[in-house]
Amino acid sequence: MERVQSNWERLVRATLQREQLHGSQQGLERPSSGLAAAVPPSLVKTTNIDAILHAADEIEDEAPNVARILCEQAYSMAQNLDPNSDGRGVLQFKTGLQSLIKQKLSKKDGEKIDRSRDIQLLWEFYTKYKERHRVEEIQKEEQRLRESGVFSGVFSSNLGERERRSKEMKKVYATLRALVEVMEALSKDAHPDEVGRLVHEELKKIEQSDATLKDELTPYNIIPLDAPSLTNAIGIFPEVKAAVSAIQYTVDFPRIPAGFSVSQLRSLDMFDLLQYAFGFQKDNIRNQRENVVLHIANAQTLLGIPEGNDPKIDEKAITNVFRKVLDNYIKWCGYLGQRPVWNSLEALNRERKLIFLSLYFLIWGEAANIRFLPECICYLFHNLAKDLDVILNQPEAQPAMSCTSEDGKVSFLKEIVIPIYDTMAAEASRNNNGKAAHSEWRNYDDFNEYFWSSNCFKWGWPLQKDHAFLFHPKKGKKTGKSSFVEHRTFLHLYRSFHRMWIFLALAFQALTIVAFKDGQFNRGTFYELLSIGSTFTVMCFIESCLDVILMFGAYATAPGLALSRLFLRFFWFGSCSGLVTYLYIKVMEEKDQPNSNSFYIRLYILLLGVYAATRLFLAFLLKFPACHTVSDKCDRWSFFQFFKWLYQERYYVGRGLYERTSDYLRYLSFWLVIFVCKFTFTYFLQIHPLVGPTKIIVNIPNLPYSWHDFVSKNNHNALTIASLWAPVVAIYILDIHIWYTLLSALVGGIIGARARLGEIRSLEMLRKRFDSFPEAFVRNLVSSKSKRLPLESSNTQDSPFINKIHAAKFSPFWNEIIKSLREEDYISNREMDLLLVPSNSGSLRLVQWPLFLLCSKIFMAIDLAVDSKESRLTQLELWHRISRDEYMAYAVKECYFSIEKILLSLVDGEGRLWVERLYREINGSIADGSILVNLRLTKLPLVVSRFTALTGLLVRNKTPELASGVSKAVYELYDVVIHDLLSDSLREQFDTWNILAKANKEGRLFSRIEWPKDPEIKEQVKRLHLLFTVKDSAANIPKNLEARRRLQFFTNSLFMKMPPAKPVCEMIPFSVFTPYYSETVLYSAHDLSQENEDGISTVFYLQKIFPDEWANFLERIKRQDSEADAILHDGSPNALELRFWASYRGQTLARTVRGMMYYRKALMLQSYLENRSLGEIEDGYSGNDFTSMDFELSPESRAQADLKFTYVVSCQIYGQQKQKRAPEAADIALLLQRNEALRVAFIHTEESADGSREYFSKLVKADVHGKDQEIYSIKLPGDPKLGEGKPENQNHAIIFTRGDAIQTIDMNQDNYFEEALKMRNLLEEFHRNYGLRAPTILGVREHVFTGSVSSLALFMSNQETSFVTLGQRVLANPLKVRMHYGHPDVFDRIFHISRGGISKASRVINISEDIYAGFNSTLRQGNITHHEYIQVGKGRDVGLNQIALFEGKVAGGNGEQVLSRDVYRLGQLLDFFRMMSFYFTTVGYYVCTMMTVLTVYIFLYGRVYLALSGLDEGIARQARLTGNTALYTVLNAQFLVQIGIFTAIPMIMGFILELGLLQAVVSFITMQLQLCSVFFTFSLGTKTHYFGRTILHGGAKYRATGRGFVVRHIKFADNYRLYSRSHFVKALEIVVLLIVYIAYGYTKEGAITFILITLSSWFLAVAWLFGPYIFNPSGFEWQKTVEDFDDWINWLLYKGGVGVKGENSWEAWWDEEQMHIQTLRGRILETILSLRFLIFQFGVVYKLNITGKSTSLVVYGISWAVLFLVVLIFKGLTCSPKKSTGFQLGIRFMQGTLFLGVIAGVAIAVAVSPLSFTDLFACILAFVPTGWAILCLAITWRRFVKSLGLWDSVREIARLYDAGMGILIFSPIAFLSWFPFISTFQSRLLFNQAFSRGLEISLILAGNRPNVET
Repeated sequence: MERVQSNWERLVRATLQREQLHGSQQGLERPSSGLAAAVPPSLVKTTNIDAILHAADEIEDEAPNVARILCEQAYSMAQNLDPNSDGRGVLQFKTGLQSLIKQKLSKKDGEKIDRSRDIQLLWEFYTKYKERHRVEEIQKEEQRLRESGVFSGVFSSNLGERERRSKEMKKVYATLRALVEVMEALSKDAHPDEVGRLVHEELKKIEQSDATLKDELTPYNIIPLDAPSLTNAIGIFPEVKAAVSAIQYTVDFPRIPAGFSVSQLRSLDMFDLLQYAFGFQKDNIRNQRENVVLHIANAQTLLGIPEGNDPKIDEKAITNVFRKVLDNYIKWCGYLGQRPVWNSLEALNRERKLIFLSLYFLIWGEAANIRFLPECICYLFHNLAKDLDVILNQPEAQPAMSCTSEDGKVSFLKEIVIPIYDTMAAEASRNNNGKAAHSEWRNYDDFNEYFWSSNCFKWGWPLQKDHAFLFHPKKGKKTGKSSFVEHRTFLHLYRSFHRMWIFLALAFQALTIVAFKDGQFNRGTFYELLSIGSTFTVMCFIESCLDVILMFGAYATAPGLALSRLFLRFFWFGSCSGLVTYLYIKVMEEKDQPNSNSFYIRLYILLLGVYAATRLFLAFLLKFPACHTVSDKCDRWSFFQFFKWLYQERYYVGRGLYERTSDYLRYLSFWLVIFVCKFTFTYFLQIHPLVGPTKIIVNIPNLPYSWHDFVSKNNHNALTIASLWAPVVAIYILDIHIWYTLLSALVGGIIGARARLGEIRSLEMLRKRFDSFPEAFVRNLVSSKSKRLPLESSNTQDSPFINKIHAAKFSPFWNEIIKSLREEDYISNREMDLLLVPSNSGSLRLVQWPLFLLCSKIFMAIDLAVDSKESRLTQLELWHRISRDEYMAYAVKECYFSIEKILLSLVDGEGRLWVERLYREINGSIADGSILVNLRLTKLPLVVSRFTALTGLLVRNKTPELASGVSKAVYELYDVVIHDLLSDSLREQFDTWNILAKANKEGRLFSRIEWPKDPEIKEQVKRLHLLFTVKDSAANIPKNLEARRRLQFFTNSLFMKMPPAKPVCEMIPFSVFTPYYSETVLYSAHDLSQENEDGISTVFYLQKIFPDEWANFLERIKRQDSEADAILHDGSPNALELRFWASYRGQTLARTVRGMMYYRKALMLQSYLENRSLGEIEDGYSGNDFTSMDFELSPESRAQADLKFTYVVSCQIYGQQKQKRAPEAADIALLLQRNEALRVAFIHTEESADGSREYFSKLVKADVHGKDQEIYSIKLPGDPKLGEGKPENQNHAIIFTRGDAIQTIDMNQDNYFEEALKMRNLLEEFHRNYGLRAPTILGVREHVFTGSVSSLALFMSNQETSFVTLGQRVLANPLKVRMHYGHPDVFDRIFHISRGGISKASRVINISEDIYAGFNSTLRQGNITHHEYIQVGKGRDVGLNQIALFEGKVAGGNGEQVLSRDVYRLGQLLDFFRMMSFYFTTVGYYVCTMMTVLTVYIFLYGRVYLALSGLDEGIARQARLTGNTALYTVLNAQFLVQIGIFTAIPMIMGFILELGLLQAVVSFITMQLQLCSVFFTFSLGTKTHYFGRTILHGGAKYRATGRGFVVRHIKFADNYRLYSRSHFVKALEIVVLLIVYIAYGYTKEGAITFILITLSSWFLAVAWLFGPYIFNPSGFEWQKTVEDFDDWINWLLYKGGVGVKGENSWEAWWDEEQMHIQTLRGRILETILSLRFLIFQFGVVYKLNITGKSTSLVVYGISWAVLFLVVLIFKGLTCSPKKSTGFQLGIRFMQGTLFLGVIAGVAIAVAVSPLSFTDLFACILAFVPTGWAILCLAITWRRFVKSLGLWDSVREIARLYDAGMGILIFSPIAFLSWFPFISTFQSRLLFNQAFSRGLEISLILAGNRPNVET
């Protein structure tokens, strides 16, 4: 048994070691922590076992016996906590720990252990440990510092040492705390008179006074409120002190019973009262206590920093926070006619305001999913605040009855939150994982809208558990929607935007009437135009009918007032439409009567005029901004209220959706221009050309039909007219979007130019304007409270001094920008040296510019000086030539003055006198203009060479040899100057100077050299040495394109309009928030080195794509070799650096975290240079220079940054990842270690004993050991994921964010240090005037960083960039309809968390969760702006399949938006012109995209109808009419839309604006040559398919696109599966239509006309069929083509089975493709759509030669018989012998005979009957579409077909169709693959961007990786 135990222990030890090694390899690169890292979560939750084991590891070497005691105590605690080892991993942990203890015992060499002395040993070690580390002395010193409020006063000179000691002491405190805890446990059994007494006294001392062991190790987030910290400077800020003091308990509050315990380390406050009264969770209390303190403190800083020893918060600051947080509650009370809890806001004292404010935050913080119900939170707050008001008026606090259970326990979560949550969870469970219809269950909006009615107060208080609101849905029964039902239908488009459709219909009707009257306006025209009134009322009636129909499902639960309005409108519009239509009929009858008295016309016009006037009056009052005041005053009249209510629905949201009159007039003008252009185009180029042909066709009698006609008799050829006019109507609907695109591009370009975008777009421009950067930077980005420089004390107004001051303030920021570029490996060390700006804080009398501006300028100036003698120039002329290049003049001046300063610092005595006299003489010559006479300028190169030799020695560290060399070098310089440079007269003066001559003779001259020690002198020496040695021009520095782009944008932004920067202490605080699920955090060594099928590893790929950055990386880590594998596997820290280097070039969380932490770095730098006054440090300049050295180590700067900035990453499943020891968990832990301010929130799941699960929302940070430290753990009412994953992930973690603003950042984004410097400017936009309302969302420009390699990535990048810049620029101004389109917008945090959050989460309907934040913000009277002086990086999909999945996700999301109540309400409540803008920039864009594709179908089906019916030939012959003009007009517009030219116009305008005209033209032509038109046309199909399918059938879902590097070949089968139904089927349908049209159409011009008419359609079909293969890397490589064919055949023929996925089997894929057809409505719609394919057979059979001229219906019947026969033959030929094994030979014989018989029968029929070979091909055209129609119908009615036993046959026919489609697509690819140059051409096409940068793409694609790189 002992041997088994021993083996088990060895196994456990090996397992633990292997797990630790695995963690370190994946990124957990921390000091080994033994078993401490393996403590199971169930033990960590309630004990400090991990801390005790950490302490044991720390003291193992110096006190192994004490370490053994600690381990034994840890084992005892684990055993007591979980004696049966039920928890996950507990048994393994305990066994491993037991083994470790035995190992420690074995080291005693058999010595007996006396455990009775353990407490004695522990005490002795404890006292010695405290003495050795001077713990008590340090505590007293830091306590003194804390009391004095000074942190930097003592340690500012050595911040690095301070930081190191602080971290060391934290570890000491952690060890002491563990020792104390173990001593406390062991002291219970110790003798009370011996060491036990000492231990008890020590414990008592610690409990009463020694807070150090608790404060530094007590978990806290930002402010250590529970245990004041001695090392965190944030606690000494006056505003923080004042805020903490403000929430303290006062005598006005009721007494809390003695049984309520409070930590001794802090005072009682109002949060303790709230916890006692309402039972809020402890960590919710801690979380919101800090939140409120930060809010109050930061609100105070906006008014001013409080002063004095006892700082106080201003009453105004508290009121401001109170009003903002409770603004929604106050409005809610006003809407429902309820009085708020307080009678008057003025009557509330500050304590009441604070406690109500705290109560609201506590409710919100614990509400979990109820946070999506903002008005429900208002309801809860309203009632709980009433309870609180009662409690506050009592002498002693009592628990609130509403939160008290029957057993007396007080719990807000259990009594309030859980009942509501359970109801929502029960409803969410009915959505069938998003597959159920939206009308079947209540979503978040339905629950929230219950509280928009005063009926909610009938719920009572305390909450009635049996109230209808809490009823759980029963199976098969609906609980009823609120006031809107999301039925899945296209009719929502008409209902939501009926005003637009009515307007377009009426305009089309009017234009058509005028056109048919030949433009003449007479009495007849007037009468016909009056029909518009009838049309209007009928269309309004249709809208009211839709209101009634689409409300089905909410009648039982909707408010009565809403239903009354619904039916009132229905009857009103019904009666109006009937009456108006009747009157108009009478008017038309009256018109034809010669002696009519015009009664009806007068009545009609009167009624129409009154009605129109009333509508216009109401519209004017309610929609025109200037009239809203009048409208509000009229509300007191009941009749006006009635008409207003009837005209416009009234909701809690959507009130006051109007803008300033000036804004209104701007977007009104915008749309008037569009309407003028559109209607002009429509009338003259669409409608008018068709009028004449239409009149002729209508009047042609008895047109001959070539088929059996059913419907065209005696109807004036209605179908023929429809086929001509249908494309015109389709174009009429969609071309308004084209005009919008054109005008928005123009307006956006003008606005961008006015904003000064693109002024600096090249390095040359940057160099020319560099001297203006400091002034612009100081004006915009440096606050007024920055450090003052010595130069500023002189108050001089001289331009040189002002410029130098600006340069001095600019230099630290610029230099940090350059250093960040170096850290990111975008520039090399040499480039960094050339780009850095000198500090400019020294005594040099001119501005010093970076060397990249001055390089080679000295040598050019010397050349000019040398040539001046031959050119016979004067001194003035020479200087004029030099000054033509201002930087050359700067270089000359700097060299002149710097040489003087350096020489004076080097020499003394006679040498100093020589330097001074030399410069006096030269200055005098300059003043006299005789410099060319007194100096031999031809000798300047010799002088420079001597001085260069001198600086070359001085830049090195001093040695005796170098000192001697410097003396010699100075003397040689002296000799050259005296005897070569100076003229004879000057030389004679120096030679006869006795003092100098004597020193020279005695050898004392330059014998003593003072080596440079002053930092300013050292900087000048290094700088001059570079100036004299770098002879090459620096015109191309930096070389890296990304570095250039960033510097160009940053410097350009300095001249753009932005708010001035406030000091960091007064800026608006903000958070950054990133949701994360399971994406890549950090590439592992395995990820980087693993090779793909082509033999290419990721790291090799990155080396070739980023060669310059790779070289810079090697230089940074000081490695000469370029073999990445060697670095990855050498075990050095460089391996981790390489992993980060690679991860920073992908779309990883590591890249995002690095970028967002630049905000903190920027704030630390800004705060450091502002030098805020704290304690004894006085405000103002306190040093000799304005530098940023050691700013990251300043405690005050770090504390100030933490006060203003928080970064929370919501890693939803981080807890699960840790339990599974997933590599992502280790990588996230590594990010926490490297970023002290980073916080990670996650959902933790625990299983209770009864099998149920408990969910917790946790926040962690890294502790002193680098291990996760839990800050908060808040229990949730249940599984938080009731809706969409991402918004639920955001919702659970948003309670941990801080500040007044929150920036939402996705995990594929990046940020830049230079942009982070502008964040405080951006936040000030919240206080600027952008209309009637303050901004609530600040839109931010994005740069797509993934467009530099492939053409597809470039297309996507340019398209995205166009939208996020020019597009959103116009949406924000002038259109005022910008929404939130994703990240990285900045939200007004308080506004949004009190109104439902930063996204919506209802399942499926809110799949595009981001945009609903914009909808919600707009509906709740928010204001969304856009700003382009700051940018954030963003990654986009780079492969076609990734792009298609992304576009499918977005299109599906837009399809769901069509059904949503948010879009409906915005469409109803916005004024007409904003509604138009809103429509065409959201769902309307996808509608127009779909209409573009439908126009092709409408046109082609119309032409096919004319061709197959024979009408085109009949019309041409009888009326000599072709109608080409109208058709060409339609086609031209349609073709331009298809090729994406209009989509590209904003892109072109963006190019022109930011790149220049020439570069824009080149870029556009290049994109066209790269087939961007094919790409954009292909995208049309993707968007159309997913948008249409979503509205018809649903199925919108999140589609994971993957964010890796996609430069690999995609197999043919993969592309076929993805695009078969979305593109291939539709493209082949177009091809069939085109073939039929060409085969049977008629035109007298012949084939050329067909080509011109159908060219665009052919382009569309080819793009859809072959786009995936054109853009597929190596798509035309022969070997891969062969492999793809084999793979596709295997997939097609594989039968599959249970559990087989679609990617492995055609049958499984085919079944998956049918899953979207679920409902009866969907089946009916699919049936109707499928019937269109039957036209081919019906038309073609009458065109066969064998049928002659017969139009009998029998011919069509025979064709079906033939089709049935063909199916039978196919069934017989494909009958499988396996099903009849006994007759295999007979079946094969019968199949062969049948096949030969069919061939023979066809041949005989062709020979002896009129049947021809063309008839055979025609039959294929006829039967293939019919077969497809049958297939579609069979799939639609699958259950019925299965019941008939025909499903297997249907499947085989479907397989045949897919095989045929695959062969048709594959054949051209295989043919082109025969030619090798095609593959080369394709590679160049796809990767032109890479080729243009000289990258080895061909090597990457071919996979020919060399073994050794050269």
